[in-house]
Amino acid sequence: MKRKNIIALVLILAACLGGLGELCGWLLPTISWPFTVSRELPFLSAPGELAPVLAVQGKLHWFGWLCMAILLLLGCYLLLRRQKSLRMAPEMRRRWERFRSIRRGYWSLLALGGILCIAGMDQCLVGKRALAVRYEGEWYFPAFCRHVMPGSVFGLKGNEAIAEADYRKLKEAVGKPGAPTWVIMPPIPYNPTMDAAPFPTERLPLRGGKVWDAEGRLPYNGLACRLYADGAIHLRLRYRRGVLDGHVQGWDEERREVYSAVYRKGKLQSERYVGQGKVKDFLDKTDEKRIALVHYHPAPPLSGGHLLGTNSQGADIAAYLFGGLQVNIKAALFYLPAIYAIGLTLGMLMGYFGGKFDLFTQRIIEILSQLPFLFVVMILSDLVPLELRGMFLILSLLALFGWMHMTYIFRTATMKEKARDYVAAARVMGAGPIHILTVHILPNLTGIIITLLPFSIAAVVLSLASLDYMGFGLPDTYASWGRLLNDGLAKLSSPWVVSAAFCSLVITLMLVTFIGEAVREAVDPRRHTYYE
Repeated sequence: MKRKNIIALVLILAACLGGLGELCGWLLPTISWPFTVSRELPFLSAPGELAPVLAVQGKLHWFGWLCMAILLLLGCYLLLRRQKSLRMAPEMRRRWERFRSIRRGYWSLLALGGILCIAGMDQCLVGKRALAVRYEGEWYFPAFCRHVMPGSVFGLKGNEAIAEADYRKLKEAVGKPGAPTWVIMPPIPYNPTMDAAPFPTERLPLRGGKVWDAEGRLPYNGLACRLYADGAIHLRLRYRRGVLDGHVQGWDEERREVYSAVYRKGKLQSERYVGQGKVKDFLDKTDEKRIALVHYHPAPPLSGGHLLGTNSQGADIAAYLFGGLQVNIKAALFYLPAIYAIGLTLGMLMGYFGGKFDLFTQRIIEILSQLPFLFVVMILSDLVPLELRGMFLILSLLALFGWMHMTYIFRTATMKEKARDYVAAARVMGAGPIHILTVHILPNLTGIIITLLPFSIAAVVLSLASLDYMGFGLPDTYASWGRLLNDGLAKLSSPWVVSAAFCSLVITLMLVTFIGEAVREAVDPRRHTYYE
């Protein structure tokens, strides 16, 4: 099958699956992003009466359907076009070969493509919902459903039956009576945000009447705990050289019991208990031999199943980085078309028509460029209602100021192309301005567009991180590398937090910059000629 047909069929299949998933309530990785965005932003939806067949729960998410329609039409166009295959023009082929010869940029492109493929796996890789649950002979797929499955579906009782099921606990209960038979979780079973993990614990060995460190080499010094069966803290203990030495505190919130004691070199000095029962019954609720070291947030890497540890809010850092990567991808998908649509269009019109239109547009750009961007963000953050704050507002502000620098580049390039003979020949043949701009001049600006693209991606990633670091960026419901960097710098005693954010930003910007430099060198007409 020809490459053109394969691409066309993939686009058509993605459009069909996206539309079918919206009607059936499926949550498909990547494909369902347009509908998810429509739900997050109210103005991207409309009343269901406009198209009852496509409406879900009384809402028509027109933005998602528009994206699916574009994919479908593009796939049909590629499938029905007369050309036999998608072949690059000779000039573009030569540029591609020059780009491949620059190994730094080529391998960076492959690495970035692999990262984007990982990000496209979405909830298959990261999320607190189970991929599959087998309970009483039936299979459930919570991660791929838009609706929330309550705990009662899986036999939970009480308050747990009303709320969404805790699939991490269900996985721990596999094999027990009344519990699910299978619970398949994503490799990172935590949501990027709004999913605080419990404090990771580490068992401390007890030998010879002394508590030893986790490696079992030295007597333990510091704080430790005795835990309830559900992982909640029962007693807080203080050890010195492996024996109790200091204050001991404990409580039971349900029965309103409070306990405190003071030890000196392992001997009880004083004791106080407030509750309805007996002291011995309270202390026997947990095994005194099961002493655990509790890693309070931010927890270090490889503790409690957290590959990169946790941040100060208890979020898994690996999941948070994954969510931040997806946020950057979604931001680039909105930001790049917006700034190129404005900057390219105005730049070409300024360069082609010139005169008063050119002068008037330049004055507008000069006025906008003098506005203090940070002050505008601060003012609008206070004026805009809470329901309208989010990614769309921030990206709109970035796009408002991001198109101006490229306008002059396209203006100059258009003025150069307008003076060439092929444009004069097109005018003689009766071609209008729109035809000349779109058919003749625009294809010759492809090299400039491709060259600016990687640097525009780096600009939006760095801008989002900077705004979030200063506290004027996205809300807390979005994972942000800039906010994680701020959190890490505020807690330098936990270096893994700032290291994770810093490495993610540096690696991403480095890959994009390497690609941009290689593209710029490959399309530079001063280094290469068309007769190579």
